[in-house]
Amino acid sequence: MSAEPILSVRDLTKVFGEGEAQAKVLKGIDLTMAPGEMAALLGPSGSGKSTLLTILGTLMRASGGRHEMLGVDLMQASDAERTAFRSRHLGFVFQFHHLLPDLTALENVMMPAAAAAGRESRAMRERAAELLDAVGLADRRDYRPGALSGGQRQRVAVARALINQPVLVLADEPTGNLDRQAADQVMQLIRSINQTLATSFLISTHDEHIAGQCPRRIELLDGRIVRS
Repeated sequence: MSAEPILSVRDLTKVFGEGEAQAKVLKGIDLTMAPGEMAALLGPSGSGKSTLLTILGTLMRASGGRHEMLGVDLMQASDAERTAFRSRHLGFVFQFHHLLPDLTALENVMMPAAAAAGRESRAMRERAAELLDAVGLADRRDYRPGALSGGQRQRVAVARALINQPVLVLADEPTGNLDRQAADQVMQLIRSINQTLATSFLISTHDEHIAGQCPRRIELLDGRIVRS
């Protein structure tokens, strides 16, 4: 594993509102992640976990500090540059799968690649089919989300997050809507992907059982990292 971090943030802050209504949600975050790391992000509600993930995912700008990934200064990058960077290097998995109900599993997995390219291609379909096979759903490729179980839908969401071969996948409570058996299956899948593809994962969770399956633990409290 390379010693050079893929992600580096220093003194990262996020402030919402102005004047007396101002709320400082992140209060000087220092964090690095190395290639192939798998880390749990923990903290009570209101600690800033979702805000941090949203900023790391370039979906929102920090108020101050440094945010670099793969050598790119994302604080200084334009909105268009950030969008292109996000599409190429980042993947996302959420608590609710956000699959499009009228698309098949294969079409849902392929969607980020097709959106980035502005069209579909045979290579995208083949890549999506390979990913569905990798997550154990080759026989469900033509099923729509309504015909899949909760765990199966979340596995489709994991496959979708991998379609553009991201360096880092940000997962916000990815098992929070699943029962224990389905949650363990999703985590087993994530660990397998982490080990075989060296894809880095940062997984926000309230669940100590899920956190215990991650080699690294990062704890947030009141907008600050208290353990990393």
